[in-house]
Amino acid sequence: MELKARYARAMERLYVACIAVSGVALVLITLAIPYGVFTRYVLNSAASWPEPFAVILMVLFSFVGGAAVFRANAHIAVRALIEAVPRSVGRAMQWLIELSMIVACVFMVVHGGKLVQATWHQGLAEFPWFPVGLNYAPIPLGGLITLLFIVERLWVGEPPETSVMYRDEPTAVE
Repeated sequence: MELKARYARAMERLYVACIAVSGVALVLITLAIPYGVFTRYVLNSAASWPEPFAVILMVLFSFVGGAAVFRANAHIAVRALIEAVPRSVGRAMQWLIELSMIVACVFMVVHGGKLVQATWHQGLAEFPWFPVGLNYAPIPLGGLITLLFIVERLWVGEPPETSVMYRDEPTAVE
C-alpha cells in the first residue's frame, strides 16, 4: 500500500480520536460545573474539585480539539486578504502561514514539553495524586498533532470528500 494513503488513513483516525477526546472532555466539563454549583448553593457545602477538574479538561479540550479544528479548516482565519491578492501572491502567503504554523507547533512541542517536565513532580491541592505536568501535557501533544496535520496537508493534500470531517456539513434544501 502506498505510504501517502496509509498516512492519510492514520490522520483520519487521529482526527476522529481528537474529536472523541474533545467531546468527552466537554461532556465532563458540562457535568462537573453544575455539580459544583449544586453543592455550593443547594447543599451549602462546596465541592473543591469541580473547578480545577474543569480547568484540566478545558486545557485538554482546547489543544486537542484545536488540532482537529485546524485539520478541518474550521478555525478562525482571515481569508479575505489571501483572496484579494493575485493568486501567486496568495499561494506565497499560504506557504508563509503554513511555515508560521510549523514554527508555532514546534514551539509548543519543545517549550510545552519543558513545561511538562518542570511541573511534573508538583501536585494540585484538590488532586494531590495528579501531576501538574500532566495538566500541561496537552500543549506539546496538541502541537505534535497539529504538526502531523500540517504534514498531511503539505504532503498528501486536503482530506478527501469522503473524510469524516465533512459528515456534518450542511446540506442544501431542494
